[in-house]
Amino acid sequence: MVATGSLSSKNPASISELLDGGYHPGSLLSDFDYWDYVVPEPNLNEVVFEETTCQNLVKMLENCLSRSKQTKLGCSKVLVPEKLTQRIAQDVLRLSSTEPCGLRGCVMHVNLEIENVCKKLDRIVCDASVVPTFELTLVFKQESCPWTSLKDFFFSRGRFSSGLKRTLILSSGFRLVKKKLYSLIGTTVIEEC
Repeated sequence: MVATGSLSSKNPASISELLDGGYHPGSLLSDFDYWDYVVPEPNLNEVVFEETTCQNLVKMLENCLSRSKQTKLGCSKVLVPEKLTQRIAQDVLRLSSTEPCGLRGCVMHVNLEIENVCKKLDRIVCDASVVPTFELTLVFKQESCPWTSLKDFFFSRGRFSSGLKRTLILSSGFRLVKKKLYSLIGTTVIEEC
């Protein structure tokens, strides 16, 4: 059966054609009524709210990296691949969507993996007024590029030397681990390489 405009308008002539073909009248009308009420209209306010929340989360992550570059990483620049923080924020929102308090119940531990060693950067509490229901551990990864270490070697000698000349390049890969604080369900790991 192919639904056409005449069928969707519940035209009595079209319905009688289907009845002649052996369709039961009760099921036909209930099917039309079912689809009239089941398919919801998209809630544009919810979409705007989620996009705003995602952008706020992106800013939190970028601020975390900015604060950490001189204090904990000892570098002058951190280069972040395009859309990395956007992808992470979307994954964080997806993982928080099944939680009772949503993102508000999240505590995020932000780390950086450099040569198989994790360095703690920051702890982000999404809403301090809410008791945390889950923890996320985000691990950024350093790009393994031989040019950056060679460049640092040459520029760290002689008159080009400065305490903070090093540039840290992040990889597009990251690891996100979710740990529920009030549940027996195990952890969820998302690794994007």
